[in-house]
Amino acid sequence: MNLEPISSKENSLFKELRLLQAAGAKGQKARLASGQAILEGIHLIQTWAGDPALKTLFTSEQGLVNPEIAEVLSNHLDACPDTKVYLLDTKLWDLLSELVNAPHLAGLLSLPTSILNPGAISTLSGDVLILDRIQDAGNVGSILRTAAAAGFTQVLALSGTAHLWSSKVLRAAMGAHRLLDLHEGWSNQQMLSAIEAPLLATSANGQSDLYQIHSTLQKPVAWVMGSEGQGVSEEILAQAKTVSIPIDPRVESLNVSTAAAVCLFETLRIRRS
Repeated sequence: MNLEPISSKENSLFKELRLLQAAGAKGQKARLASGQAILEGIHLIQTWAGDPALKTLFTSEQGLVNPEIAEVLSNHLDACPDTKVYLLDTKLWDLLSELVNAPHLAGLLSLPTSILNPGAISTLSGDVLILDRIQDAGNVGSILRTAAAAGFTQVLALSGTAHLWSSKVLRAAMGAHRLLDLHEGWSNQQMLSAIEAPLLATSANGQSDLYQIHSTLQKPVAWVMGSEGQGVSEEILAQAKTVSIPIDPRVESLNVSTAAAVCLFETLRIRRS
């Protein structure tokens, strides 16, 4: 294994890593411009091990003596021998990683073309999960993990949603990205033109009760989950069937990631019954 050392925080590649890790619009712009996202931690690297999209790996002297890290490095290099591996000085790792006391392993992953060319696809048929301006990265990652578990593999994030490939979303999704067909940065009009399945939008005052739309859920649907504070936009609500989740009236609402789980798994249950 040929290891290239990085010992200075002024190193250009290290500076790029810090930029890709940035939160908000700054990080998103950097990731889209470079076509790469940073994966942190053993679990995410294990998820993409053997995938040529994982072109670059980073560890440290401390990481190399970790048997689990050594194994995943070996497995990935066996499958993708052209992968570059860099050895970061331990003090640099402390500057890079957001994970406290985590094993020293990270990687650079090439983003899928569907992310780099938003709206290039003219139609999305079958089941789709649509995220409308959901801003909390933890919520977005949890929803992606739920979507993968429920078999909703097509996910469309509208403009204003947390970047699907940010470090926090990737960590919260726990590798679900690998199982999903992801699209983001679309406008409402692009989405409305591309989606073939009927839109079902979650709403506190929905036209229908989730548990009374059995026939609808037996066919492909496009579930829309709205932003934490404002819910689904009026423009989308005007084109959708609104659906409410019955909850105790003493509780004002559900967290959006919980609402997504309830709706997606109810869809799965109906189709299995």
